[in-house]
Amino acid sequence: MPIFEYVCRDCSRRFEQIVMGSTRPACPACESEDLEKQLSVFAVSTRGGGVPGEGAGACGSCGDPRGPGSCAID
Repeated sequence: MPIFEYVCRDCSRRFEQIVMGSTRPACPACESEDLEKQLSVFAVSTRGGGVPGEGAGACGSCGDPRGPGSCAID
């Protein structure tokens, strides 16, 4: 089940939603279907071919750009 990130073009709310099959996502705040799909933190890589967790970068648990240990997720 893929999780996608969206920004609503009507009310500017950012949210994530599980989208299955031909389901059309809608904003949970205003129910608009006029959405802009965002790139997921987990789908974007700033390094190529390295070992996960090697060197500086986003937190591997939550994607916090301040790096590992910056968030409350352990």
